[in-house]
Amino acid sequence: MYIYRVFDQFKNHVNERLSFLKGSRILIAVSGGVDSVVLTQLCHLLKLDIALAHCNFNLRGEESDSDESFVYELAKELDLEVFIESFDTEIYAKSYKVSIQMAARDLRYSWFEELAEQLGFEYILTAHHADDELETFLINLSRGTGLDGLAGIPEINGKVVRPLLPFSRDEIIAFAKSNKLKWREDSSNRSEKYLRNKLRLEVIPKLKDANPKFLKNFKQTQKFLKDSRIIINDKIDDISNHVITQVLEKQVHFNIQQIKELTYPKAYLYELFKDYGFTEWNDIEDLLNAQPGKYVISKTHRLLKDREKLILSELSEDYQKPDLIHENTKEIDTAAGRLILKEPETFTTDKINSIHIDKELLKFPLELRKWQDGDYFYPFGMKGKKKLSKFFKDEKLSLLAKENTWLLCSGNDIIWVVNRRLDDRFKVTQKTKSILKITVKE
Repeated sequence: MYIYRVFDQFKNHVNERLSFLKGSRILIAVSGGVDSVVLTQLCHLLKLDIALAHCNFNLRGEESDSDESFVYELAKELDLEVFIESFDTEIYAKSYKVSIQMAARDLRYSWFEELAEQLGFEYILTAHHADDELETFLINLSRGTGLDGLAGIPEINGKVVRPLLPFSRDEIIAFAKSNKLKWREDSSNRSEKYLRNKLRLEVIPKLKDANPKFLKNFKQTQKFLKDSRIIINDKIDDISNHVITQVLEKQVHFNIQQIKELTYPKAYLYELFKDYGFTEWNDIEDLLNAQPGKYVISKTHRLLKDREKLILSELSEDYQKPDLIHENTKEIDTAAGRLILKEPETFTTDKINSIHIDKELLKFPLELRKWQDGDYFYPFGMKGKKKLSKFFKDEKLSLLAKENTWLLCSGNDIIWVVNRRLDDRFKVTQKTKSILKITVKE
């Protein structure tokens, strides 16, 4: 029964929505579990041009190796090309400070993309199905999310295609059993330390018991959400054309007054900037009425208030990672220029690009970084401290000049506003026993 019903439904789905797969060179991600095995069999029955790719994440010892052997035998049985890669997932997770699940995901998709680019695969298929969508929906709902998190897993995302999304896990397993297919069971899927497994094993079965049509109704609801997302995206495209005033190579400018005139500015700000890693939406809304120079930073971007516009730009590597200067460093290339550190033979009046300081007052490593809101120092020749923002204003620095200003710091203390002013606390005095000269060259 299921060999015909599920295959016919799959065939119709491909013909109606995924016809581009026919005649394309396709890579299928195969773990060895029932979902990916059924996807492979369905594509093989449909005579698509497929090859298999399997990741051994080395997380379950012999079980991981057995999965690898199973996929190899499956490819051999179906006379398909197969690619297998082994990963040190735990080392990757520790190095990049991410969870094991996130590490596996990053490694998997990076490798798939690499295979596709090198070997000419036009599409990558994964075996996500309707129950996976439900689990993802509940996970996102429990953590708090916007419409994107509720609208589900995209069926087509660039080269990645998920043809099994219309099918339930029960349909997939029934197809496998009725056709006497073999597959591997992942023991980690039974571990209740993962939220997804708790939902799959405890919560979702109760929801289905309470309403046998729960999954069907959920799929219909999610279709409405996806349709709503399309409408919203169209609206945001129109709004973007209205509020974006300039697009440069590394910046996008947004007209603040045009944003303020929208019905609910905060909601539009979320839609305009959600893809750039921002999470502090109250702070972003506050930028509309903030003083020029205020900004909000995500891991990848910065949103800056500049008079009548917001400026969106990517964070450069030098902005994200300050340079460290160790005690024995003589010369070092930095984002501010080439720093030369030496003990001078004579003490002369400093030029604008160099300073003489009391070396014994320093705490190494020194740090060269961009200025931040709230920074202050003790300007050389003056009494008391001054905020950097006030110093910049008094010096009549342009926005661009402030952007290009670097600070040389010892611990939390500023030593030098580079090429502008020494901090009085680090100046050479009659008590100084060891002098360090620091010069910066373009």
